[in-house]
Amino acid sequence: MKIRSHHIIIILVSAFLFSCKKDNYEEPKSLLSGRVVYKGEAIGLEYNQVPYQLYQFGFGKIGAIGVIKDPDFPNDPNRTLTLTTTFAQDGSYSSLLYDGDYKLTMAASQGPFMWAQTGGKADTVNITMRGSQTLDLEVIPYYMLRTPKIAKGGLGVTASFKAEKIITDATNGKAIERVSLYINKTQFVSGADNIAKTDVAGSAVTDPNNISISVAVPTISPTQNYIFARIGLKVAGVEDMIFTPVTKITL
Repeated sequence: MKIRSHHIIIILVSAFLFSCKKDNYEEPKSLLSGRVVYKGEAIGLEYNQVPYQLYQFGFGKIGAIGVIKDPDFPNDPNRTLTLTTTFAQDGSYSSLLYDGDYKLTMAASQGPFMWAQTGGKADTVNITMRGSQTLDLEVIPYYMLRTPKIAKGGLGVTASFKAEKIITDATNGKAIERVSLYINKTQFVSGADNIAKTDVAGSAVTDPNNISISVAVPTISPTQNYIFARIGLKVAGVEDMIFTPVTKITL
């Protein structure tokens, strides 16, 4: 059987219109944002290393795989939009979502803190999105870095702070593995992003209320007259470190 040319044109136009309709789906517009905090105080983290997980009712898990499903094509694995699922280094987070009902939780053993649990399982926070909203996430850190002072000193940078142990019970309390002072050319400062660092073993910390540490500033190329610094504390048996805010230092 032959197919007339005008029939072919009709078929192609219909396919094109259907394709355009599928491609022009509406993107998420509601912004969920906030900070991970302890008693209202933001917790400093390493950039892009501590994840949180979001689940949307009716569409399955969307956090750990880093995507949010297009509601018009919930069963199409290729119809996805990228969703940020890690905290910034200042402890903030943000995710663009469709309006709807969600659950938020922390991945197991992530972060330098404890997330609330019930019956050995991580608790979830129920979230109803009807437009943008701000939601801080309360956690219990193993330590808090108090009264940090970071400044230029001689040919380097000196720092001092107090390590306050927050979780003190025998079951969950942990020792300090090390403290570190990092410096970098940019505002991203951590063990992965630095031009110089100094580590002090936890066993060498004799007074947690008065910890001092310094680092020499190397030659910077191209030359700049400023650097950024922050203190980090590594808890024994915990992968992620807790940090002070980033400090800009003029050389």
